[in-house]
Amino acid sequence: MVVVFVLVALLVVGVLVAANRYLWLRLFRDTTRAGGPARRIGAAVIAGGWVLAVGALVAERAGAPFWLQRVLAWPGFLWLALSIYLLLAVIAGEVVRPLLLRLLERRAAARRTGEAAEPSAAADAERITAGGAAPPKASGASGASEARETSDPPEPGRPETDTPDTPDVLDAPDPAPGSGSPSPLALPSRRLFVSRVVAGAAAAAAVGTVGYGTYGVLSGPKVKRVTVPLAKLPRAAHGFRIAVVSDIHLGPVLGRGFAQKVVDTVNSTQPDLIAVVGDLVDGSVKDLGPAAAPLSGLQARHGAYFVTGNHEYFSGAEQWVAEVRRLGLLPLENARTELPHFDLAGVNDVAGEDEGQGPDYAKALGDRDRSRACVLLAHQPVQIHDAVDHGVDLQLSGHTHGGQLWPGNLIAGAANPTLAGLERYGDTQLYVSRGAGAWGPPTRVGAPSDITVIELASRQA
Repeated sequence: MVVVFVLVALLVVGVLVAANRYLWLRLFRDTTRAGGPARRIGAAVIAGGWVLAVGALVAERAGAPFWLQRVLAWPGFLWLALSIYLLLAVIAGEVVRPLLLRLLERRAAARRTGEAAEPSAAADAERITAGGAAPPKASGASGASEARETSDPPEPGRPETDTPDTPDVLDAPDPAPGSGSPSPLALPSRRLFVSRVVAGAAAAAAVGTVGYGTYGVLSGPKVKRVTVPLAKLPRAAHGFRIAVVSDIHLGPVLGRGFAQKVVDTVNSTQPDLIAVVGDLVDGSVKDLGPAAAPLSGLQARHGAYFVTGNHEYFSGAEQWVAEVRRLGLLPLENARTELPHFDLAGVNDVAGEDEGQGPDYAKALGDRDRSRACVLLAHQPVQIHDAVDHGVDLQLSGHTHGGQLWPGNLIAGAANPTLAGLERYGDTQLYVSRGAGAWGPPTRVGAPSDITVIELASRQA
């Protein structure tokens, strides 16, 4: 087992090293001339970004001083997101690169053909000034010979003509050191020009993508409304609204201000019940207690309920369960409460199994009246199979973030039965929220954050 872990770790490190070397080659080496500082600066930027990113991850998991976590989190986590989209953009640029080169080659060839077809007016004027006759209009070898005969003999060491074919400016060599202001011949080569265009476009695309995705997270989650019909729901409960909040991930990046935005958004929907389905925090009660304080302002006619997610078990689940209870939320630790028209149950996250606090479906659901509708709060979608076995009507989950950063949705979709939205498994329906916050980079691309208002519908209505 240890050997397999070491091999996987070496493979991951090898892939990261190769990917970052490729980024350096395309963004810095291919866009600069040898000998300048830009290449060394580029290597320092890439290496420094990964040092900050790894430092942020280690500091969070190791429980480093909270001030240090905050110092490392913003630049480190944003570099993670930026490096992903720099790599994707540079790879996409490989398609554009040969097309641009071919276009420039065709334009250069057309320019050279035009210059060969029409003599230079400047060369004609120089010959006339030197005392020679204007070149005849005739073309061909005889005309060129006659023009040379009527001109003054060339100076020693000077070529017979002052108008050699000028190389394409995009293929010109570098100017000699100390030659003064650059002439057209000092322009970068065609390949260097294309490398700079592609690298600049890739950097702009990556920065724009990460910037827009970060703005979307920091501006707060949007409200999504979904109607879910339940066969066993009585007519009196038709239209009952449950606000589903998952994956807020309060931590060194998202703090008290973000928690207040979530609370204000939830309360604006005027729900009958609030379900906080895990991954509330990334850190201890000592560090994040003040950030979570606004949760005491959650308001719903039938209360606010909470179940643990896997990140609570990285952060001290028992302490957080006690803290949310103090803030007025009702933890459902493998427990059930009977509401007027349906049962509401909650189970611990599967990550709690390592601490002897895993999900216990028999305890939460074993002795209930199955003629009543049942809604289950469970952080991870993979818990749906146990919900089906215990006759649950609707499971509410989070955990996936909808992938958070495209194309992460492909990985998250492969690891979970449902990535986001509503799906049916036998007689049980599963709704998965994309979550209100973000883990790691405070950035979402292709998976906007949400708070979902589930409106239960009675088929008897």
